[in-house]
Formats: sequence, C-alpha cells, structure tokens
Amino acid sequence: MKRKIGEKVTGYRTTDGAGVNLVRVLGHNTIEFYDPILMLDSFDSIDPNEYIAGFPMHPHRGIETVSLISSGNMVHKDSLGNEDAITDGEVQWMTAGSGILHEEKLPASKRMLGVQLWLNMPAKDKMAPPEYHSIKKEQIEEIAIEGGTLRLISGEYKGHKGFTGKYSPLDYYHILLDSNKKFTIDMEHNKSVLVFLLLGDAKVAGEIVSEKTAVKLTEGTSLDIESLDDAIQILFISSDRLDEPVSWGGPIVMNTREELELAFSELRSGTFLKEKVNY
Repeated sequence: MKRKIGEKVTGYRTTDGAGVNLVRVLGHNTIEFYDPILMLDSFDSIDPNEYIAGFPMHPHRGIETVSLISSGNMVHKDSLGNEDAITDGEVQWMTAGSGILHEEKLPASKRMLGVQLWLNMPAKDKMAPPEYHSIKKEQIEEIAIEGGTLRLISGEYKGHKGFTGKYSPLDYYHILLDSNKKFTIDMEHNKSVLVFLLLGDAKVAGEIVSEKTAVKLTEGTSLDIESLDDAIQILFISSDRLDEPVSWGGPIVMNTREELELAFSELRSGTFLKEKVNY
C-alpha cells in the first residue's frame, strides 16, 4: 500500500538564539499531526553574519534534540562537561531528560546547511538522566540506492543498523538523490512518518513538494520519491506516536502544566539540574 501526503508544512524565516537566521518548519501548531516530532528548524545560509551568534547556554527538559549538519560546523558544550564539534555530514544527539544546560556555536563556513529536530520523550522517561552523543561521519553507513545514497543516521534500513536511541525508536535517513531519479522506500504500515525537503524540490508520493517543506504521510508500506532536474537532499524520519498530552514552554516540554511550572520554578531556585554539574 503506497503512502500519500496527509499534510504539508513549508517553513518560514525567523530568528532564534542570539540572532540566528533559520527556517522554522514544525512547532506548537503541528504537535498533534507530527507527533512525536515537536520542532523542526532548518539552517541554510552562505552569510556567516546570519548565524555565527549561535545559541548561548540555555536549558532543556523532556526532549531529545537531534542536529544534522549537512555542511558547516556546530560546536556543543553542556552542563555535563561535554565539549564536541561536528562538521559536514555529522550529527549531535542530546537527551535533555531531567534537565541539561547547553550551548551551540556555529562557526563561519562556506555554507551552513542542516536541521535540528526536537523529539518528544515519553512521559515515563522525561526525568531520565541527560546524555550527549555525537555521530561522526565514519559511524554513518552510506548505502547505495537507485539514483543516489542513503545515509543511515539512526535506526535500521534493510538489515543495516545505525545509532540507537534509548527512549524512542527513530529511523532517520539522510537521502541524497541525483537529478531525475526515482527511489521507492519501504516501511512499516503504522509508523508515524514524515519527510523533509532539505535541499531542492521533489516529487513525493506523486506530488511536487518545494524545498524546506515537511510532509506528513498517511499510513502505508512504501513511498515513492522522485528528484526533478536538480539533485536533492531529503530526510526520512519515522517513529511511533506517543499520543500523550504536551505542555510546552520555551525550551521545556512536559505533560502537564504543573510539571512545566515546577521546571521553571526549579530554574529560578537553582535546583533544575539533577545530575553532576561540570562546565
């Protein structure tokens, strides 16, 4: 059974952090349909002045952030003492859990192109210990597909295995297709699946979809993706719906208003971080 397009959201330009220009695609208005993906921000700039201010130290609780840098650089530092840098084709996976502080610097590069996802954590795991992992290029298997390459960031693809998160299943593929190529991808029928056009327009399930657009798919077991006259980069993101209440305030996502208010009260009182502080 072929999957079709259930909903499309094209991103809009905005700023965040200390003045980073980005394209916000998913957010508060898309929670229900795109569950468990809360937010999707895309970076795309050839002007370092649009992003080098970065994201100064800030808190998170209740989510995992997954940042893919297709080209460019990102430098991470957090309250657990982690310091790390990723570059072209690499990924940062941060589990905020019970609470973490982190900063992201974006050094100047020829082109800054990438995506950050916010993956909601199940209610039972929201207060799990925070963690940080980087997924370097040598850890990302590149699988030849018809007309291009599938980079396996996390989960599984036809017996191949990528990084595995602890709390939510996530099949995350970075697909690069040459111009005028067609690729059919198989998947489980009931998974919550979206695709995102990071670079270039494409035909998805028979419909032309513009760059920087997220597409939520109907149920089914396969999807047709077709590039047009230019090569494309498209992200395939598959997980399980949580179908849990969401109480979201800025960088913190909990299940109830009371939990959210407690988190901000702990921020004010200095008791937000539950793990050893080292930064």
